[in-house]
Amino acid sequence: MDYQLKYITPDIKLSSYEDKLFKTEVVFDHHMLVWFISGETKIIQADESHVFKPGDIFLIPRNQLATIINYPKDGLPHKSVVMHLSTDRLRDFYAKLDVKPKVVSTPKIVRFGNHPLLKSCLASLIPYFDMQEEAFPENIASLKITEAISILRTLDMGIDDVLANFEEPHKIDLATFMERNFMFNMPLEKFSYLTGRSLTTFKRDFHKVFRTTPQRWLTQKRLELAHYQLSKNNRKPVEVYLETGFENLSHFSFAFKRHFGYTPTALAEGGR
Repeated sequence: MDYQLKYITPDIKLSSYEDKLFKTEVVFDHHMLVWFISGETKIIQADESHVFKPGDIFLIPRNQLATIINYPKDGLPHKSVVMHLSTDRLRDFYAKLDVKPKVVSTPKIVRFGNHPLLKSCLASLIPYFDMQEEAFPENIASLKITEAISILRTLDMGIDDVLANFEEPHKIDLATFMERNFMFNMPLEKFSYLTGRSLTTFKRDFHKVFRTTPQRWLTQKRLELAHYQLSKNNRKPVEVYLETGFENLSHFSFAFKRHFGYTPTALAEGGR
């Protein structure tokens, strides 16, 4: 695995990955503005999936569960420039404006294609990644992030509803949330935070709703989803395990056979 992250500031980074694929499940603490240079990325959320190709620019809202699968492609590494739009910076930006954002229950990933204004802003950062000794000046970083936010507001009239909303997750219906998001392989602490609960309260409420532990319920739901994908959608085990919350193919195969009595390969090949 040859995965490299190079920061010019804590909020601006260049990501490069040259192996077969890199998969992670995340909940970003900050909004992420991404310019995709090469390779391919698949982002899977509860209600939709996205595939991004070279040149694409997109915004991932904070506090949204997602599985991200990055692939090198066409002999080129997976490479992207990423800008964190932190809550502190956005508070400072919007403090000067009279903006009253509408409540957006589940913000969506926003695509901007290969818009020249955003591309110019993000491409201008590339030379700074080659600076070996000089620190990137904070005032320039701040100007670049402010420029990016201003461009986003110009391109999308509704973006203030996402960027200017500083509320933390409130207590929501646990059963509905878990049924929509069980396929994301996240620590229980993240699940509890996103449902507006402490970990202790989350476990207590979970047992009241499902009459079992979160770990057992999550494993069973993921295996059932994998079984459906293999049997009804004719997908391969190597495709399914990545999208149903398992860490690797061997762990998935072991758990699948223990639960169903036969391997996912046997099911996919029509042996069941």
